[in-house]
Amino acid sequence: MNKLQYDADLTALNTFGLPARAATLYTLDAAERLPEIFQLPEYRRERTLWLGGGSNILLMKDYDGLVVRMANKGISAPEPAGGGKMRITAQAGENWHDFVQHTIALGLSGLENLSLIPGTVGAAPVQNIGAYGVEAESCIETVHAWDLDSGQPVSFSHADCRFAYRDSIFKQSGGRFVITAVTFVLDSEFKPKLHYGDVQAEAEILAQGAPLTAAIVAEAVCRIRRRKLPNPAETGNCGSFYKNPIVSAEQAAALKTQHPALPVYPQPGSQAKLAAGWLIDQCGLKGHREGQAAVHQKQALVLINLGGACAEDVRRLSKHVQNSVYQRFGVRLEPEPVWLE
Repeated sequence: MNKLQYDADLTALNTFGLPARAATLYTLDAAERLPEIFQLPEYRRERTLWLGGGSNILLMKDYDGLVVRMANKGISAPEPAGGGKMRITAQAGENWHDFVQHTIALGLSGLENLSLIPGTVGAAPVQNIGAYGVEAESCIETVHAWDLDSGQPVSFSHADCRFAYRDSIFKQSGGRFVITAVTFVLDSEFKPKLHYGDVQAEAEILAQGAPLTAAIVAEAVCRIRRRKLPNPAETGNCGSFYKNPIVSAEQAAALKTQHPALPVYPQPGSQAKLAAGWLIDQCGLKGHREGQAAVHQKQALVLINLGGACAEDVRRLSKHVQNSVYQRFGVRLEPEPVWLE
């Protein structure tokens, strides 16, 4: 692919598959070349979209500015970090799942529960991706980035990143920081995280009585995800479409009394997390469609592109889901992907 393209098609660069074009598309293949972008006549700080794997964005219209696709690759050799841990750095453009598999092949563990999540390494800290009881921040030591305000490279310690549930300083800063690489600290000795019963059950089936390993847990997670979730390469989607809502412990208790089967996960500060997928499912919305966008038949938390979906289809479907859940449970769902409107 040429580094600089004009009137570029972005349809294949967003996993939901919404049709969109960019006035200019620049493919960044090396982090050290990032300053070159600032010299482009098309570059405007406020009119530049930095794009990773396109798995957490909804392109609701054409983009009349510059789109920079982060395609820088490279993974460092692991080095000792003390306490039986190893340090490893991956460039932002590395495929997330491939990176997880690479760490497992090296005999490292910590990321296996996050297998098969679509997207890139650079996107992982922004959303603080998580699955099956593990969030990326549990293994992130340093995030390397460029500060677009100063035009200088910066590094963020774990504390600097202000990680929270599906949140970080990178999400809060309005696009000020462009992540170029992430340094992880992983365990050299396998420490299973089997908080979710279905992961443990699946892993034990695969192990057939042998000791569990990071590779077995990763394969268990992959099998579960493949059963429940559509492959973006085959059916357009951006994974979990809504965040699991955080409500007061009091509201959660009241809902639990009315709906005993409601999954409730206690959180700090007298709060509780509810399962968004369960709420949507209870509204009978699996399979519901608006135009060519639909709620996935197997996992209500996922909205899919049936083929040829347009932005208006997604907008109508999401609004219908949100209104249905609010009317029944009094809970507002917040979309997880970024809407580019």
